[in-house]
Amino acid sequence: LSPSIIVWAQQEWGIPIYDHFGQTELGMTINNHHHPNLEDMLKPGSMGKSTPGFRMVVLDEEGGELGPNQEGQLAVDTLHSPMCWFKRYWNDVERTKSKYSVDGRYILVGDEATIDNEGYFFFSGRADDIILSAGYRIGPFEVESVLMEHGSVAEVAVVGVPDELRNEVVKAYVVLKEGVKPSEELAQVLSQFVKERLSAHEYPRQVEFLKELPKTPSGKIQRFLLKTLISK
Repeated sequence: LSPSIIVWAQQEWGIPIYDHFGQTELGMTINNHHHPNLEDMLKPGSMGKSTPGFRMVVLDEEGGELGPNQEGQLAVDTLHSPMCWFKRYWNDVERTKSKYSVDGRYILVGDEATIDNEGYFFFSGRADDIILSAGYRIGPFEVESVLMEHGSVAEVAVVGVPDELRNEVVKAYVVLKEGVKPSEELAQVLSQFVKERLSAHEYPRQVEFLKELPKTPSGKIQRFLLKTLISK
Protein backbone atom coordinates (compact mmCIF):
# COMPACT_ATOMS: atom_id res chain seq x y z
CA LEU A 1 0.00 0.00 0.00
CA SER A 2 1.15 3.53 -0.69
CA PRO A 3 2.18 5.66 2.32
CA SER A 4 -0.71 8.06 1.64
CA ILE A 5 -3.29 5.31 2.20
CA ILE A 6 -1.66 4.20 5.44
CA VAL A 7 -1.49 7.77 6.76
CA TRP A 8 -5.11 8.40 5.67
CA ALA A 9 -6.36 5.32 7.54
CA GLN A 10 -4.60 6.44 10.70
CA GLN A 11 -6.01 9.97 10.43
CA GLU A 12 -9.57 9.07 9.40
CA TRP A 13 -10.14 5.82 11.28
CA GLY A 14 -7.57 6.06 14.03
CA ILE A 15 -6.23 2.58 13.32
CA PRO A 16 -2.87 1.41 11.95
CA ILE A 17 -2.55 -0.70 8.79
CA TYR A 18 -0.13 -3.61 9.08
CA ASP A 19 1.10 -4.15 5.52
CA HIS A 20 2.81 -7.36 4.46
CA PHE A 21 4.18 -9.37 1.53
CA GLY A 22 3.62 -12.96 0.51
CA GLN A 23 3.21 -15.36 -2.40
CA THR A 24 1.28 -18.56 -2.98
CA GLU A 25 4.55 -20.47 -3.33
CA LEU A 26 6.13 -19.02 -0.20
CA GLY A 27 3.45 -17.89 2.23
CA MET A 28 3.94 -14.69 4.26
CA THR A 29 7.64 -13.81 4.07
CA ILE A 30 7.62 -10.13 5.11
CA ASN A 31 5.29 -8.67 7.70
CA ASN A 32 4.47 -5.85 10.06
CA HIS A 33 3.78 -8.19 12.95
CA HIS A 34 0.83 -7.99 15.35
CA HIS A 35 2.17 -10.33 18.03
CA PRO A 36 3.48 -8.44 21.10
CA ASN A 37 6.79 -10.33 20.96
CA LEU A 38 7.36 -9.28 17.34
CA GLU A 39 5.53 -5.98 16.96
CA ASP A 40 7.76 -3.08 15.96
CA MET A 41 7.44 0.50 14.76
CA LEU A 42 5.33 0.93 11.61
CA LYS A 43 6.88 2.78 8.69
CA PRO A 44 4.38 4.08 6.11
CA GLY A 45 5.10 2.46 2.76
CA SER A 46 7.05 -0.46 4.21
CA MET A 47 5.99 -4.09 3.87
CA GLY A 48 7.70 -4.76 7.20
CA LYS A 49 10.56 -7.06 8.17
CA SER A 50 11.37 -10.68 7.40
CA THR A 51 8.94 -13.11 8.99
CA PRO A 52 10.58 -15.42 11.57
CA GLY A 53 11.83 -18.49 9.73
CA PHE A 54 12.70 -16.47 6.63
CA ARG A 55 15.66 -14.35 5.66
CA MET A 56 14.65 -11.99 2.87
CA VAL A 57 17.31 -10.12 0.90
CA VAL A 58 17.72 -7.79 -2.07
CA LEU A 59 20.00 -8.96 -4.88
CA ASP A 60 21.82 -7.25 -7.72
CA GLU A 61 21.72 -8.53 -11.31
CA GLU A 62 24.66 -10.89 -10.63
CA GLY A 63 22.96 -12.44 -7.60
CA GLY A 64 24.98 -10.65 -4.93
CA GLU A 65 23.29 -9.23 -1.84
CA LEU A 66 22.80 -5.47 -1.86
CA GLY A 67 23.13 -3.13 1.09
CA PRO A 68 20.61 -0.63 2.49
CA ASN A 69 18.62 1.59 0.12
CA GLN A 70 19.83 -0.12 -3.05
CA GLU A 71 17.10 -1.34 -5.36
CA GLY A 72 17.24 -4.90 -6.66
CA GLN A 73 15.51 -8.27 -6.82
CA LEU A 74 13.65 -9.40 -3.72
CA ALA A 75 14.64 -12.96 -2.81
CA VAL A 76 14.54 -15.66 -0.15
CA ASP A 77 17.88 -16.84 1.24
CA THR A 78 17.12 -20.57 1.41
CA LEU A 79 20.22 -21.30 3.51
CA HIS A 80 18.76 -19.27 6.38
CA SER A 81 15.02 -19.75 5.84
CA PRO A 82 13.94 -22.96 7.61
CA MET A 83 10.25 -22.12 7.13
CA CYS A 84 10.55 -21.97 3.34
CA TRP A 85 8.72 -24.97 1.88
CA PHE A 86 9.00 -24.22 -1.84
CA LYS A 87 11.22 -26.64 -3.75
CA ARG A 88 9.96 -26.83 -7.31
CA TYR A 89 6.98 -26.48 -9.64
CA TRP A 90 5.31 -29.77 -10.45
CA ASN A 91 6.50 -31.13 -13.80
CA ASP A 92 7.92 -27.76 -14.85
CA VAL A 93 11.72 -27.81 -14.86
CA GLU A 94 12.18 -24.57 -16.79
CA ARG A 95 9.85 -22.54 -14.59
CA THR A 96 11.55 -23.95 -11.49
CA LYS A 97 14.97 -23.02 -12.88
CA SER A 98 13.84 -19.43 -13.52
CA LYS A 99 12.67 -19.15 -9.90
CA TYR A 100 16.18 -19.66 -8.49
CA SER A 101 19.42 -17.70 -8.65
CA VAL A 102 22.22 -19.22 -10.72
CA ASP A 103 23.87 -20.76 -7.64
CA GLY A 104 20.54 -22.17 -6.42
CA ARG A 105 20.74 -20.43 -3.05
CA TYR A 106 18.10 -17.75 -3.54
CA ILE A 107 14.46 -17.95 -4.60
CA LEU A 108 13.59 -14.95 -6.78
CA VAL A 109 10.09 -13.71 -6.02
CA GLY A 110 9.76 -11.59 -9.18
CA ASP A 111 9.56 -8.20 -7.46
CA GLU A 112 11.96 -5.33 -6.96
CA ALA A 113 12.48 -3.77 -3.54
CA THR A 114 14.86 -1.98 -1.19
CA ILE A 115 15.76 -2.60 2.44
CA ASP A 116 16.68 0.15 4.89
CA ASN A 117 19.24 0.20 7.71
CA GLU A 118 16.72 -1.22 10.18
CA GLY A 119 15.65 -4.19 8.07
CA TYR A 120 12.39 -2.74 6.71
CA PHE A 121 11.53 -3.68 3.12
CA PHE A 122 9.98 -1.28 0.61
CA PHE A 123 8.24 -2.48 -2.54
CA SER A 124 9.37 -0.93 -5.84
CA GLY A 125 7.35 -2.87 -8.40
CA ARG A 126 7.10 -6.09 -10.33
CA ALA A 127 10.42 -6.94 -11.94
CA ASP A 128 8.87 -6.72 -15.41
CA ASP A 129 7.36 -3.30 -14.59
CA ILE A 130 10.69 -1.69 -13.65
CA ILE A 131 11.55 1.28 -15.86
CA LEU A 132 15.10 1.41 -17.25
CA SER A 133 15.96 5.03 -17.96
CA ALA A 134 19.46 6.34 -18.75
CA GLY A 135 21.03 3.52 -16.73
CA TYR A 136 18.70 3.97 -13.75
CA ARG A 137 16.20 1.40 -12.47
CA ILE A 138 12.97 3.17 -11.51
CA GLY A 139 10.22 1.46 -9.55
CA PRO A 140 6.77 2.71 -10.57
CA PHE A 141 5.35 2.23 -7.07
CA GLU A 142 7.50 4.97 -5.53
CA VAL A 143 6.53 7.48 -8.22
CA GLU A 144 2.86 6.53 -7.87
CA SER A 145 3.03 6.92 -4.09
CA VAL A 146 4.31 10.49 -4.42
CA LEU A 147 1.69 11.44 -7.02
CA MET A 148 -1.05 10.08 -4.76
CA GLU A 149 -0.05 12.69 -2.19
CA HIS A 150 -1.10 15.50 -4.54
CA GLY A 151 -4.54 16.88 -3.79
CA SER A 152 -5.75 16.61 -7.40
CA VAL A 153 -4.97 12.92 -7.91
CA ALA A 154 -7.52 10.15 -7.32
CA GLU A 155 -5.63 7.28 -8.97
CA VAL A 156 -2.41 6.86 -10.91
CA ALA A 157 -0.41 4.24 -12.78
CA VAL A 158 3.18 4.72 -13.92
CA VAL A 159 4.82 2.89 -16.83
CA GLY A 160 7.91 3.24 -18.98
CA VAL A 161 7.63 4.52 -22.54
CA PRO A 162 10.29 4.12 -25.25
CA ASP A 163 12.78 6.95 -25.65
CA GLU A 164 15.64 7.11 -28.15
CA LEU A 165 18.00 8.92 -25.78
CA ARG A 166 17.22 7.31 -22.42
CA ASN A 167 15.82 3.91 -23.52
CA GLU A 168 12.68 4.63 -21.48
CA VAL A 169 11.15 7.59 -19.66
CA VAL A 170 8.53 7.68 -16.94
CA LYS A 171 4.93 8.25 -17.99
CA ALA A 172 2.08 8.74 -15.52
CA TYR A 173 -1.55 7.95 -16.32
CA VAL A 174 -3.60 10.01 -13.89
CA VAL A 175 -7.26 9.92 -12.87
CA LEU A 176 -8.20 13.24 -11.30
CA LYS A 177 -10.51 13.81 -8.37
CA GLU A 178 -14.05 14.93 -9.07
CA GLY A 179 -14.21 18.58 -10.05
CA VAL A 180 -10.55 18.84 -11.10
CA LYS A 181 -10.06 19.61 -14.79
CA PRO A 182 -7.12 18.20 -16.77
CA SER A 183 -4.74 20.67 -18.37
CA GLU A 184 -1.19 20.94 -19.64
CA GLU A 185 -0.44 23.24 -16.73
CA LEU A 186 -1.61 20.63 -14.22
CA ALA A 187 0.50 17.98 -15.96
CA GLN A 188 3.57 20.17 -15.47
CA VAL A 189 2.63 20.78 -11.83
CA LEU A 190 2.42 17.04 -11.18
CA SER A 191 5.77 16.40 -12.85
CA GLN A 192 7.39 19.10 -10.75
CA PHE A 193 5.68 17.75 -7.62
CA VAL A 194 7.50 14.43 -8.09
CA LYS A 195 10.77 16.06 -9.13
CA GLU A 196 10.90 17.97 -5.84
CA ARG A 197 10.42 14.80 -3.77
CA LEU A 198 12.38 12.11 -5.61
CA SER A 199 15.60 11.89 -7.59
CA ALA A 200 15.72 13.96 -10.76
CA HIS A 201 15.58 10.92 -13.05
CA GLU A 202 12.35 9.59 -11.49
CA TYR A 203 9.86 12.33 -12.31
CA PRO A 204 7.29 11.68 -15.07
CA ARG A 205 8.33 13.40 -18.26
CA GLN A 206 4.91 12.57 -19.68
CA VAL A 207 1.53 12.86 -17.94
CA GLU A 208 -1.73 11.75 -19.51
CA PHE A 209 -5.15 12.11 -17.92
CA LEU A 210 -7.70 9.28 -18.11
CA LYS A 211 -11.26 8.96 -16.84
CA GLU A 212 -10.41 5.55 -15.38
CA LEU A 213 -7.58 3.03 -15.24
CA PRO A 214 -7.94 -0.46 -16.74
CA LYS A 215 -8.28 -3.00 -13.92
CA THR A 216 -8.93 -6.66 -13.29
CA PRO A 217 -12.17 -7.71 -11.53
CA SER A 218 -10.19 -7.73 -8.26
CA GLY A 219 -9.10 -4.11 -8.77
CA LYS A 220 -5.50 -4.68 -9.88
CA ILE A 221 -4.25 -2.18 -12.47
CA GLN A 222 -3.59 -3.77 -15.87
CA ARG A 223 -0.36 -2.05 -16.87
CA PHE A 224 -0.02 -4.07 -20.05
CA LEU A 225 -3.18 -2.39 -21.37
CA LEU A 226 -1.70 1.02 -20.65
CA LYS A 227 1.37 0.01 -22.63
CA THR A 228 -0.85 -0.88 -25.58
CA LEU A 229 -2.10 2.72 -25.52
CA ILE A 230 1.51 3.83 -25.98
CA SER A 231 2.05 1.53 -28.95
CA LYS A 232 -0.99 3.05 -30.65
